[in-house]
Amino acid sequence: MADLTHARVLRIALPIVAANVTVPLLGLVDTAVVGQLGEAAPIGAVGLGAVILSVFYWMFGFLRMGTTGLTAQAHGAGDTGEAGAILKRGLLIAGAAGLALIALQLPLIWAAFRVAPGSDQVEGMAATYLHIRIWGAPATIAMYALTGWLIAIERTRAVLVLQLVTNGANIALDLWFVLDLGWGVEGVALATLIAEWSGLALGLWICRAGLLATGARVFDAVRLRRMATVNGHIMLRSILLQGCFTAFLFLSSGRGDLTIASNQILLQFLEITAYLLDGFAFAAETLVGQAVGRRARQGLARAVRLTSLWGAGGAVLMGAVFALAGPWIIDLMTTAPDVRTEARLYLPWVVLAPVLGIAAWMFDGIYIGATFTREMLMTAAFAAATYALSVWLTWPLGNHGLWLSLMIFNVARGLSQAALYPRIPRSLDPA
Repeated sequence: MADLTHARVLRIALPIVAANVTVPLLGLVDTAVVGQLGEAAPIGAVGLGAVILSVFYWMFGFLRMGTTGLTAQAHGAGDTGEAGAILKRGLLIAGAAGLALIALQLPLIWAAFRVAPGSDQVEGMAATYLHIRIWGAPATIAMYALTGWLIAIERTRAVLVLQLVTNGANIALDLWFVLDLGWGVEGVALATLIAEWSGLALGLWICRAGLLATGARVFDAVRLRRMATVNGHIMLRSILLQGCFTAFLFLSSGRGDLTIASNQILLQFLEITAYLLDGFAFAAETLVGQAVGRRARQGLARAVRLTSLWGAGGAVLMGAVFALAGPWIIDLMTTAPDVRTEARLYLPWVVLAPVLGIAAWMFDGIYIGATFTREMLMTAAFAAATYALSVWLTWPLGNHGLWLSLMIFNVARGLSQAALYPRIPRSLDPA
């Protein structure tokens, strides 16, 4: 790890940041295109359908993180055969998961509409959208494995190319199918479906070296069990974290329409923060994983130090931007005077959020790279319990109490992860 420099960290992180910028852009174009149809129902249908699919696919998000950690370690150890085998195992899992979603689409979509109902017209259009897009499930989930593998071997520029090509094709087809051919909601769904499979084809070509690598058995029982364990821990941890954020929204709704509206706007600040700081957490996954694969304790320490410095710097920068430009961003997102006033009242919390949350985000990357996923799950459970206790104690403080609890949640994650971190370097000592 002698060549581990600030420049190398940035070479990994910055393409991820740029790739993440394209994600909200695609959603904006989808909405804008169907908005040209002059009716409310198509906008609602595309929005509802996209949310339902994101929930379906989110269940398999562990595949990206698990693939990155395991591949980085194999890559660091110089075991190209095992690195390729991990990619193949990930693709097999993705294919099976995607086919299962296709086979179960009728009951899944029915259940989704019971949980998130819409008008008859919106549900009808959303169902059409979903029945088209669900055929892209194997491709979408496979991209988690491909992306994780590319991040692990430091080919993040390829990840950026994949995002630009896939989302660029989606946008171009959106414009053609909807505005030129008049295919409406079906056109939006078909554009995304074609883009997803095109992106997968490009991704497989980019990763062809890994797919052609030999020297390790794809169906090795021990390594399959390890992959299942790692991914299982990550999935349970993600459920805990998602449950806490969902509870925040549900509890906000109980405080009235004005509170839920202002909180929804302010949560976009946190989403922006995650998009921009993910690159440094991903760099930690890669460089920590490679150091662990080499069993290089000094390399591990340097990887943690450099990536964390950049993450902390980015967090302070994001906090400063929110402090200075926050009121303008709020005004950009809503024209309602009462919502603007309410959101400004709680803006200081999102100014603090990047600084208070950066330890948790960076430790996530460190733990994933080291595949210390059991400890990662333990700290998530501790933070979730702390969050529940904090919500109960601060309930009389109103919405300030909810935001305080969310900050305590992230601090609890970071502190508990810091407490268990020494286990990682100790694991590299000779037995």
